[in-house]
Amino acid sequence: MALRLDGAFTAMVTPFRGGEVDLAAVEAFAAWQVAEGIGGLVPCGTTGESPTVTAAEAKEIIAAVIRVAAGRVPVIAGTGTNATAETVARTRAAEALGADAAMVVMPYYNKPSQAGLLGHVRAVHDATGLPLVLYNVPTRGTADLAVETMVEIAKHCPRVVALKEATGNILRAQSIIAALGDRLTVLCGDDALTLGMMACGARGVISVASNVVPAAVQGVVTAFLQGDVAGARRRQQALLGVYDAMFVETNPGPVKAALAWMGKIPAEIRLPMAWPAEASIAKTVAALRAYGVQGG
Repeated sequence: MALRLDGAFTAMVTPFRGGEVDLAAVEAFAAWQVAEGIGGLVPCGTTGESPTVTAAEAKEIIAAVIRVAAGRVPVIAGTGTNATAETVARTRAAEALGADAAMVVMPYYNKPSQAGLLGHVRAVHDATGLPLVLYNVPTRGTADLAVETMVEIAKHCPRVVALKEATGNILRAQSIIAALGDRLTVLCGDDALTLGMMACGARGVISVASNVVPAAVQGVVTAFLQGDVAGARRRQQALLGVYDAMFVETNPGPVKAALAWMGKIPAEIRLPMAWPAEASIAKTVAALRAYGVQGG
């Protein structure tokens, strides 16, 4: 299957049960996402609690999602860490499992320079054969991938095919698209900005909200790509309450609480993340009910 990066891609949660990864829930959740028409699946990203998922667990999760997807939608495996050697190892493992691409977050905590970011990406690129989706999310890390560095990466790393841009800055996305044109696919990393970024040339979103409303989020992107701007706007505006509800506390607490309420996953999160407060869960559930989502 040719890699398709137009659409909505779910940044999947990782279900836990009794402190362990619940692989049966992973498979059931992935199957539901595909049945709902989502454009692709992204296991083991930030929403999947990647910093506290071990390499062995990540292999099991990614393998389960690939098995369920069965080539119907692309699987972009989250393999990025703040250690280059570990990122290489995880990306090689995802490649061996049959992932369609790997998502590599800019290293967090270390606070690398732009030269360090370039070196990190080139090392991962040159050590593996997978297409790479870079992930720039400075609010979760300490490094911010500059436009100039992204341009330099594009020169040296032909298999860097996309960027998940999660700075919350549409001007940044616009600058990257202007600089790189059709060379790189930009995907929005903030649900509430999807339509604005697509108006500037982004081709979709890697979404948190699509965990709970996959068909609706995909519908926004599909409508826009088909030229139905007014329809996309209506769909996006209808989802604003859901988008807000997913971030009443730090992601992925609210989205996991929502999915537990829907009966999709166990009500469990892994420390140092804490389960959301009851007041936060009430706000999340209220927003979902207002949109028409039913509890499990």
